[in-house]
Amino acid sequence: MSVAEWSLVVGLLLLTMALTSKLVGRLPLSNAMVYLALGWLLGPDVADVLRPDPMEHTIVLERMAEIALLISLFAVGLQLGVPMRDPRWRLPLRLAFVSMTATVAMVTCVSVWLLDLPLGAAVCLGAILAPTDPVLASGVVSDSGVRPNRVGFSLAGEGGLNDGTAFPFVMLGLGIAGLHDMGPGYARWAGVDLAWATIGGATIGGVLGAATGRIVVYLRTRHEEAVGLDEFLALGLVGTAYGLAQLSLASGFLSVFAAGLALQRVREQPQQGTPPLPSADEVEGHSYETMATHPAHASATLKDSVQQFNEKLEKLAELALVLVVGAMLAYATPLPAALWFVPLLIVVLRPLSVLLATGGEGLSRPQRFLIGWFGIRGIGSIFYLLLALRYGLSGPVADTVIALTLWTVSASIIVHGVTAQPLMHRYLALRGK
Repeated sequence: MSVAEWSLVVGLLLLTMALTSKLVGRLPLSNAMVYLALGWLLGPDVADVLRPDPMEHTIVLERMAEIALLISLFAVGLQLGVPMRDPRWRLPLRLAFVSMTATVAMVTCVSVWLLDLPLGAAVCLGAILAPTDPVLASGVVSDSGVRPNRVGFSLAGEGGLNDGTAFPFVMLGLGIAGLHDMGPGYARWAGVDLAWATIGGATIGGVLGAATGRIVVYLRTRHEEAVGLDEFLALGLVGTAYGLAQLSLASGFLSVFAAGLALQRVREQPQQGTPPLPSADEVEGHSYETMATHPAHASATLKDSVQQFNEKLEKLAELALVLVVGAMLAYATPLPAALWFVPLLIVVLRPLSVLLATGGEGLSRPQRFLIGWFGIRGIGSIFYLLLALRYGLSGPVADTVIALTLWTVSASIIVHGVTAQPLMHRYLALRGK
């Protein structure tokens, strides 16, 4: 297609989504379901406009998924206002580590025993399908801030954490398959891919996010500098946190998530004797510059501005990636095993892994059911699939992994998209009684 034809298709698509967003919101559908269907229509099976062959365009598709994942992780971090020392973080941490490990182990066993996959490829498949998606789970996360509902907060926190905690398992599978250096006695994997990647990534992002927020608030409230260009600030923090972590062999995903969390926690820096803002006019209110430089409002203004910009980026990233997933379905082998594997993962293995991870947490039956049900697969799974292909996963084994990943992600987008609103409305109604 020419540039003009691409411009026409993309322009019409964006206009259509903008004009019909309220209509879609009233239907028992998610935006991702619409994007998936449109991607399939634009793909090789129908219009043949998009041809995202995962084997031929691995690096380009991986970079797209990587960027979309970074935007979504930063956005989730900005939304979660619960301090890291708060005991409410215990459940997301258990989901991100215990449930993640259990899912990888169970998928590995199923893949070896029932799909005849080699052990390395089976571990890879388990790690690819283990992380849940924070973007596609947005219909479940009904509130945020310092008093979120436990189900929404746990799913969002899990989604933010486990895109980083899946990395060691992917590298373990690649190492077993002979595609990654594990070091003598798995020492490199345990020390670098597992321990340092996790601890280093969270530390680097947390320090950068906190330092950046405090410096900006100080400059704005004391010197009226660094005002505006919050879009540059958001992109700059994401890029710096990810780049520094990756160059340090730490997890860039955990670093970006931690940077968002730390920026969210930056507090105001009031000065003694600073007069409060006068009552704002009901129509116009105070200007951005006034709010951004006032010691009692600078931090909140910074977070709100960055979050609004990042949410728009997140919507565009979701559109682009899910469209590509829909078009990639043409390259998913019609595997008979997918008919039982996908339901097994969504209906049995995910709830079982949650049951193992949440013992002693005092969850009610509806809470445990919802957390077990909403193990939504999405961008993280696509990224790690493409990472495995870039490392050299190939042949019939790669075809099986590609097919199972794409069918699982697509099925998850559909079934969870249909059930998100009614189930969460029912849960919140019961909680309010």
